[in-house]
Amino acid sequence: MKEIYKKAGPINAEIIPFDPKYAKDFANLNVAWLEKYFVVEPLDVELLKQCEENIINKGGYIFFAKVDREIAGTFSLIKIEDNIYELGKMAVSPKFQGQKIGQQLMQFCIDFSKNQGWEKLLLYSNRILENAIYIYKKYGFEEIPIEKNPMYQRSNIKMQLIL
Repeated sequence: MKEIYKKAGPINAEIIPFDPKYAKDFANLNVAWLEKYFVVEPLDVELLKQCEENIINKGGYIFFAKVDREIAGTFSLIKIEDNIYELGKMAVSPKFQGQKIGQQLMQFCIDFSKNQGWEKLLLYSNRILENAIYIYKKYGFEEIPIEKNPMYQRSNIKMQLIL
C-alpha cells in the first residue's frame, strides 16, 4: 500500500503571554532569522538577552505561539509612547513556517492592540523579507517615511497601522 503525504496545513497555535521560562525561546527564534538574513545588532542583543527588563518592565509585551508543548513563534510590542507601540522581534521557527503561525500572531497582535485602545502600531523591516512585508500589508500596515538613521541598520522600510 502506497502512503500518501500531505503538506502540513495551518495549525492552530495557542497564543500565550510572556513567561520567563520562554525567554531563551524568544532570543533563539530571533537570532536564527537575524543571522540567516542579516547580523545581530547591538540593540538586538540588548532586547533579546534582557527581554524582561528592556521590553516587559518598560510597558511592553511579549507573546508566543505554542503548538503542543513547543514554542513555534513569537513577537513583541515595544512601548514607544502612550498608545503607540512597535511591533518587533516577530519570528516563527523554521519547523512551523508555511503553516500560518505568523498570521495567527499578527491577528492576535492587532486584536490585542485594539483592545488596549492604542492609536497605532509601527514596525521596521527590510524589503528582502518579502513574505513578511506581504503579511504586514495584508493586515493593513502602510509604508511611511523612514528616519534618516533608523534604530536598526538593516531597516529600509517603516510601516504603520492606525488602529
